[in-house]
Amino acid sequence: MQKNISVIISTYNSVEWLKKVLWGYNTQTYKEFEMVIADDGSREDTKQMIDVMREEVSYPIIHVWHEDNGFQKSQILNKALLACTTDYVLMSDGDCIPRPDFVEQHIKFREEGYFLSGGYHKLPMELSKSLSKEDIYSGRCFDVDWLKKNGMATSFKNNKVDAMGVKSAILNMVTTTKPSWNGHNSSGWIKDIKAINGFDERMQYGGQDRELGERLVNLGIIPKQIRYSTICLHLDHPRGYATPESINKNRSIRKVTRTEKRKWTDYGIVK
Repeated sequence: MQKNISVIISTYNSVEWLKKVLWGYNTQTYKEFEMVIADDGSREDTKQMIDVMREEVSYPIIHVWHEDNGFQKSQILNKALLACTTDYVLMSDGDCIPRPDFVEQHIKFREEGYFLSGGYHKLPMELSKSLSKEDIYSGRCFDVDWLKKNGMATSFKNNKVDAMGVKSAILNMVTTTKPSWNGHNSSGWIKDIKAINGFDERMQYGGQDRELGERLVNLGIIPKQIRYSTICLHLDHPRGYATPESINKNRSIRKVTRTEKRKWTDYGIVK
């Protein structure tokens, strides 16, 4: 059957985390999606794991890879966008395990002229490490009581993990936040993303996803916040690529995008 949504997952040398994420997509209630893995130059063991997982999971996997040349996430995401075979894309990361209704909720809320901004819930490192295939396939990793027994702190944010239906709708309304394109959990029409020329490839870690969203808004695309309706569990990990230089550089690019209301980048898909 023809797929009607592409899921882009970014990764870099995180085999164990990515495997957990791929298991999560194998639990999805909505099946008509393709997986496009945007691989920013990982070692051979990532490809080997993906080849094994292709035999286990129910969805097709397209593996887009380029040579390791430092943090080039924006570039590999643009290449992954070109590899998609559908007209709608959901973007997340290789450290974010989707709730079983994750893709279904993006399909439910998608609408012409809009992009969707979902939520995530971060797990502590030890719990991130200990989550097993059975924890994911059984769905107990989205049981708040089970998570708290296994090291997750008590917090109002825990409501994100299992909020559904009326509860999620109410929480979306009362916990106001500015909707933005976030790399963990956002979706939109590929034609809209191509109309702004994709990601700005000058940008490294620190806001390249937000800048893309700001250009979509400048184009007239309306952001819709659904962070309590579609949730992923964000696994913890070190971030050695987050440097003050890259963050400051990205802030200056974003400032120009906002002040000049830019819709297009000259450093995107089309060079």
